[in-house]
Amino acid sequence: MKRRLAFLAAVFAVTAVLMALQKPVFMAWYAADAAGLGAGAWFEVLLHGLSLDATVAGYVTVIPLLATLVSLWVPLSERFWRGFLTTYFVVISVVTALIFTVDVALYEHWGFRLDATILIYLSDPKDAMASVDWWTAVRQLALAALYAALMIWAYRQVLRLFDGRPAGWLGASLGSLALLLAGGFDFLAIRGGMGASVANVSKVYFSSEMFLNHAATNPVFSFLSTLGDRDDYAAAYPFFDEATREEKFSALRGDGTGAPAARVLREGVVRPNVVVVILESFARTVMDETVDGEPVMPYMQRLKSEGVWFENFFANSFRTDRGEVAILSGFPAQTRMSIMKLPAKSRNLPSLARSLAREGYATSFAYGGDLNFTNQASYMYATGWQELVWQKDLAFDTPPADWGYDDAVMCAWFADRVIALSEGGQPFLAGLLTLSSHTPFDVPYAKFSDRELNAMAFSDECVGRMLDRLKGSAAWDNLLVVLVADHGFPYPKTLSYNEPLRHRIPMIWTGGAVAGPREVETYASQIDLAATLLAQLGVAHDDFAYSKDIFSPAPPRKFAYYTFNDGFGVVDSLGAAVWDATGDRIVTETNPELLDVGRTMLQTTYADIAAR
Repeated sequence: MKRRLAFLAAVFAVTAVLMALQKPVFMAWYAADAAGLGAGAWFEVLLHGLSLDATVAGYVTVIPLLATLVSLWVPLSERFWRGFLTTYFVVISVVTALIFTVDVALYEHWGFRLDATILIYLSDPKDAMASVDWWTAVRQLALAALYAALMIWAYRQVLRLFDGRPAGWLGASLGSLALLLAGGFDFLAIRGGMGASVANVSKVYFSSEMFLNHAATNPVFSFLSTLGDRDDYAAAYPFFDEATREEKFSALRGDGTGAPAARVLREGVVRPNVVVVILESFARTVMDETVDGEPVMPYMQRLKSEGVWFENFFANSFRTDRGEVAILSGFPAQTRMSIMKLPAKSRNLPSLARSLAREGYATSFAYGGDLNFTNQASYMYATGWQELVWQKDLAFDTPPADWGYDDAVMCAWFADRVIALSEGGQPFLAGLLTLSSHTPFDVPYAKFSDRELNAMAFSDECVGRMLDRLKGSAAWDNLLVVLVADHGFPYPKTLSYNEPLRHRIPMIWTGGAVAGPREVETYASQIDLAATLLAQLGVAHDDFAYSKDIFSPAPPRKFAYYTFNDGFGVVDSLGAAVWDATGDRIVTETNPELLDVGRTMLQTTYADIAAR
C-alpha cells in the first residue's frame, strides 16, 4: 500500500512541478516585460502560482487515484494498468503542452492568458491557421514537442512506483480507506483549500503589475475553467434589432463631460481625497427599521441628516460581486452571470480607480476577508486599483470570523489608514468593503435578539465610530466619504426577490469636503455613482456609458435599473416595471414606458459583454 500512496503523491508533486516550470519559461519568453522586475518578482510568481498549479495537479491525479483504487479489487494484469496509465499520461502531456505553447504565442497579441475565447476562432480552422505564419508554427510545435517529451519522461519515472497487483479482502479494505483519505486531500487541492473562495484565476493575483499576475496564472486552469463561458452573450436578450437598440440606448446615455451640473462640495474644494465604503447588505428596509422604538441603524440615520442623502437610490443586483462592478465601474449587473468572473472581459471595464489614477490619485482597496472570492482581486488589479489589502496581509489580536476580520477591527484600522494617507500629501481614493452584516451574522455584539438585525446594528456602529474618528482628525476637511450598500437584503422575509423595495439601498455622501446637508430625490442606482462623483471632481466620464450624473437637471431621463436571477426592474418617479424572463411575463407595470428602458439596458449590457 505504501507504493500505491507514494505513486499518487508522486503524480501530484510531479504535475505541480511541471506546471510551475511554465512560469519561468513564460517570463523568459517575454523577457522585455520581465526586465527590471528582479529575482524577487520571479520567486513571487512561482509562489503565488502554486495555488492553481496544485489545483491542476489535483485534477490530473483523479484518474490515477481511481485506477489505484480499482486495482485493489479487480484482478487485472500489471501490464494492463501500466498501459492504461501510460496512455493517460501521454494524453495529459500532449494536451498540456499544446495549451501552454498556444498560450505563450497568443499572449503578445491578446494581453491575457489563454481562455475559451480561442474556441470561437477555431470554429473555422482554415481561417485560424491562415493567420499563423510558418516560423511561428514550427517554433511553437517544437516547444510543444519538447515540453510534452519532458512531461512524458517524468510520468514514466513516476509509473515505476505503481503497484497494480490486487490485494486480499482485508488489504483491499484498508487500502480503500487510505485512498479515500488521499482523495479528500486531492479534493481540497482541486477546490483551492478550505477557505470561502474556491479555485479561480484571482487566487494567484498579487500585484498591481498585471504582467506578474498573468505570469502566475496557470494557462491550463485558465482555459478549462472558462469552457462553460462560451455563451453567445449578444444573442441572450434579442429584444430589438441592432439599429433600434443603439438608438434607444443613445437616448439613455449621459453627456460624459467633466463639468458638474450642481456642486455639492464646499467652495474651494476641487480635488478632495475620496473614500468609498461599500456596506455589506445595508438594505433601506433595515436602515429604516426600529425595534421597540430603537433604530437598528442609528448612525446611518444620523449621517443621513448630516450629509448628502439620496432618497431614491437602488442596487443593481443582489450579489456583492455584481454590486461592486456597478459601483466601481458603472457597469450594469447581469442576470445569470457575473462579468467579474470573466477576467478577459472585466479588465476592459472603466473604473473610478483608473479614472482617478490618471488624475494623480493613489488608489487602494481594503477588505477583512478574501479578495480572491469571485475574482475580486483580478478585477480590481486589472481596473486600476494600485494596492489591495485583505486578510492575508493583516494580523490582529482578535481571530477572524467566518468571512474574515470583523468590522470593528477593520473600521478602526481603516480610519487610521485614511488619516495616514491624508498626511502623505498625494490625493487618494481609498475603498473599504465591510463584511460583518453577512450570513452567518456572527458578531461580538448583543443589542437585538434578531440575529440578522443585530449584525446590521453592529456594522452600523462600527462604520459610525470610524467616521467619528475621521471627523476628529485633520483628514476630515479635505475628505469626501461615499457610503453605499453593495446590495439590498430580504427584510422583511415577505419581500419578494424581484420587487423594487428589495433593491432599495442607502447612499450618503459626507466628509468635510461636503458643503452641507442635502436630500436628493432623483431616482438613480449604483451605476450612476461613477459619473456623479467624477463630475463633482471635474473629471471626464465619457467612458462610463451607462452612468449618469444624478445632479444633472438635463436629459437623459433619470431612473433606477436592477437585475435579478433572470429579469430586470426599472423604477422612476412615475412608477415601476418588472419583467421576468423565465416566464416571459410582466410582473409589474405601473409605468409601462420603463419596460423598453429595461429591455434596452439588458440587451445593451449583454451586447457590450460580447464585444469586450
